[in-house]
Amino acid sequence: MPVYLNTTGNSSLAIAICDRCRMKRAYSEMSSDTNFPGLSVCAQGCKDEKDPYRLPARQTEKIALKTPRPDADLTQDIPTSPLYGGLY
Repeated sequence: MPVYLNTTGNSSLAIAICDRCRMKRAYSEMSSDTNFPGLSVCAQGCKDEKDPYRLPARQTEKIALKTPRPDADLTQDIPTSPLYGGLY
């Protein structure tokens, strides 16, 4: 049985069908879904919240030291004379 939907006083007199619940709603009540922008859904429980896993990854912070010190030199002079009285 068709249901009469009163759209007088709205910005448009059009009627739309929600892609989730398949109910007839006024066109001004419809909006695109946050996770799937191609869906036109109503606000009566069909619109999803933003999924945090769809957000871009966090950027790493660039933190610099106030007084950096140089690293210790790892290339030390190797002695050319034999150790322990000629024994290696």
